[in-house]
Amino acid sequence: MNKPNNLILQTATSLIAFLLLGFSLYLFLAGHNSPGGGFVGGLVTAAAVVLLYMAYGIDFVDKILPVNFRLLIPIGLLVALLTGVGSFLFDVPFLSHTYGYFEFPFFGEVELATAMLFDLGVYLTVVGVTVTIIINIANDREAEV
Repeated sequence: MNKPNNLILQTATSLIAFLLLGFSLYLFLAGHNSPGGGFVGGLVTAAAVVLLYMAYGIDFVDKILPVNFRLLIPIGLLVALLTGVGSFLFDVPFLSHTYGYFEFPFFGEVELATAMLFDLGVYLTVVGVTVTIIINIANDREAEV
């Protein structure tokens, strides 16, 4: 792929991608009790990654972000599945969740729920699928040109 040479897009992307990733983290963490969660957070993360690809090019982003997005798909599915199956260990229905309060340094008391693990699986799957599809479309489009 030709290296993009749009200084304005690259400069704006540096700020926007950072904001998108921060918002994605917020959506992921807030989504267990309010709208958001793994699906929407994953979409926002994928949007940030795709924006980086558009601004800097595939080769450059692959060097600074060495993530195999295709591998995220089965990892995310496995995490979500194991979270659901884990409820069988406690003799409760599939995907039943529980929560607890834990004390962390600097943060104080924090509520952690098993729903967060399921959301993590969804998050990884959505990021993997979305980025993989868009990058494959971009590669096919480039091959046509």
